[in-house]
Amino acid sequence: MPRIYAFVNQKGGVGKTTTAINMGAFLAQQSQRVLLVDLDPQGNATSSLGVDKKSLTTGTYPLLLNEDLRLDAHTLHNTALQMSLVPAGPGLAAAEVELVSEPMREYRLRNVLAQAERYDYVLIDCPPSLGLLTLNGLVAADSVVIPVQCEFFALEGLGQLLETIYRVRRAFKTPLRIRGLLMTMYDGRAHLSQQVVDEVRKHFPGKVFRAVVPRNVRLAEAPSHGLPISAYDPNCTGARAYAAATEELLQGDLAGTPA
Repeated sequence: MPRIYAFVNQKGGVGKTTTAINMGAFLAQQSQRVLLVDLDPQGNATSSLGVDKKSLTTGTYPLLLNEDLRLDAHTLHNTALQMSLVPAGPGLAAAEVELVSEPMREYRLRNVLAQAERYDYVLIDCPPSLGLLTLNGLVAADSVVIPVQCEFFALEGLGQLLETIYRVRRAFKTPLRIRGLLMTMYDGRAHLSQQVVDEVRKHFPGKVFRAVVPRNVRLAEAPSHGLPISAYDPNCTGARAYAAATEELLQGDLAGTPA
């Protein structure tokens, strides 16, 4: 069975999608079979991998609304990157409303991912909210990776997110755990960035990745070319940071770190 990670933070603009895409690409480089699930109606993970989301008729929306569909039929495989994607089309925005009246609505994604046995990793890019789509991601996941921007309000909202994770664990009897917090958009010229990293590590001892992702122009450029940073500029500082974070994740998993 795959390890299923939800990438989640209700704050937007913290590097959540960038983290999911790039860690997925680096895992694939390590010969891991990776499935990226775009659960965000904005479809940024989809377009960042060069897929035209406006023309999609497949993806997460029909899978969530009709559990009888085959996962493989709604999965795209990128042979160059050796990773797969369940894309998010424009219809996904309606799922938040349409699922409300559906039975077992919180388990829809978990039931779909029961078909993902052939993958080593399933990475779920959740929307920047704590709504029903994110709840589906959390219920389906074994654990969460939380990207945290190195800014003054970094800790704001984390308490609410952690409480949501604990409630999901209790209510849905899942093994959901915090796999790690990844500090993103670090500015080495600003003393504040290091203060924020130190503060987060103090509040979450042993739960923060050693690797820190810097602000990096090449990271920002890569999505417009439909590529992860490993393919766009593997030698830039952003690529090296994500490679290091992915290595931490993989080595921890191989050593038996609880998911």
